[in-house]
Amino acid sequence: MIRVFIVDDHPVVIEGIHSLLQNEKDIFWAGQAMNASSCLGYFVNNTADVVLMDINMPGMDGIELCATLKERYPGIFILGLSTFNQGIYIKKMMENGASGYILKNDPPHKYLEAITEVYNGGAPVNASVAKKMLGFFTNKNVMLVSPGNTDFQLSEREKELLRLMVEGHDYKAIAATAFISYETVRTHVKHIYKKLHVVSRSEAVMKATQHGLA
Repeated sequence: MIRVFIVDDHPVVIEGIHSLLQNEKDIFWAGQAMNASSCLGYFVNNTADVVLMDINMPGMDGIELCATLKERYPGIFILGLSTFNQGIYIKKMMENGASGYILKNDPPHKYLEAITEVYNGGAPVNASVAKKMLGFFTNKNVMLVSPGNTDFQLSEREKELLRLMVEGHDYKAIAATAFISYETVRTHVKHIYKKLHVVSRSEAVMKATQHGLA
């Protein structure tokens, strides 16, 4: 059972996500907060596995709250949640401990996939977010990963799946396209991360693009 908590200053967003998740048998709605203070107060005596965290809140914003929560409770997984898809906001959120990032206009199944993936140790990132991150770092002339050895020894199947990841397909779409199971996709992705020396989808996409791997 994945315990999910949300912090967002818009009641309609909280209600919408609650409605989406309340009938999921593997997800437990742990609670909600509308600001950083209430969120931190909740975690004094309670806990959750995954926190959906809005970036744009009055007072302490999601970027600062993310850093504070991860410092106090490092075992919690945080998913950045926002209407923003500019690279700078995403970069700051990920630097401060977020394990992934989704957009408020993502379809319902994306939320469920992201929550499950991050809980299982993955790093879900919306495809448009990954592209924004790549564009931001390219524009800033920042190399996130060292060129180093470009012989990553990816198998042909791994290259195929990496190409689909770069194109923005989620795991279910990749499984359907490659005619393999969802779990097989996850296994391949773990191997890809290990060979590329990355820990997230966004890093894998950026490294693949920088080195012409897909």
